[in-house]
Amino acid sequence: MEVSNETRIREFIFTGLANSRIQGFIFFVLFFFVYVITVVGNSGMVALVCNTSQLQTPMYCFLGCLSMVDLCYSSVIAPKMLADLVSRVKSISFIGCALQFFFFAALAATESLLLSCMSYDRYVAICRPLHYSLIMTEKKSIGLILTATSIGFSQSSVQTVCIFSLRYCGWNQIDHFYCEVPPLLKLSCSDTFSCDLVTIFFFCSFGMASMMIIVVSYLLIVSSILGINSTTGRRKAFSTCSSHLTCVCIFYGTTLFIYLRPPSRSFDKKDKVASVFYTMVIPMLNPLIYSLRNQEVMKALKTSIRCSSSL
Repeated sequence: MEVSNETRIREFIFTGLANSRIQGFIFFVLFFFVYVITVVGNSGMVALVCNTSQLQTPMYCFLGCLSMVDLCYSSVIAPKMLADLVSRVKSISFIGCALQFFFFAALAATESLLLSCMSYDRYVAICRPLHYSLIMTEKKSIGLILTATSIGFSQSSVQTVCIFSLRYCGWNQIDHFYCEVPPLLKLSCSDTFSCDLVTIFFFCSFGMASMMIIVVSYLLIVSSILGINSTTGRRKAFSTCSSHLTCVCIFYGTTLFIYLRPPSRSFDKKDKVASVFYTMVIPMLNPLIYSLRNQEVMKALKTSIRCSSSL
């Protein structure tokens, strides 16, 4: 049996976002406030949905789960990124990198699938309103949420095993600020063809399928809305899905920018800015969009604030 002289990598080093300590401090302050808003906004949305009887519907059940996923999703990346912005050495252990990637990939896929579940919910609410309560039952809503979560974590398990079973025996510097597929595969001294196929398969089968469900749902929704005679009715129907549509456009617009660009040897500034938006800004924006653009959420929030101030 041939014994390899190659030394297995025990940790990775991130290149990070900042080029200087001053820039790192400025980014730290900025992203610290972004993360605080993310935690407060998503935690508040979860608490609001759980404690408000008027929001005990499938739509807000999905929204509460989306906020929980955003909270966890951001927390997988943000604390480590913030620490690295003020650290001289931006290192992460091999096991730590694997765990970060596992939860990041699982929660990102879960969010994508939840957005498609929410588009289906909006389709039923607008196109089949008389049958909404019969179709979107509590049991079905919970089943869709559990299915989305199971698929998200299952595909992440396969990707994590595939990527971190490769040999990493040379350069250990990840040209990014977190553990992600393209820069990790570039570091491997193994044949990465099978992992490339696995990544493409899951992106096409789940990511693109989820996006197609959303596109088809909204084509049917728009067709149904255009068939409404009154302007007030059309405006009211569109307002019920405008928040979700905004979140979908932001999420998939950034995702497609990152994953459908031609491969390159290193991540440039545009890639890292898009990744910051994808991992930090979107989880912050989602609860803000739903609270500012949804009258029921705003009403429940005002009621909750009044009740808290009267105590």
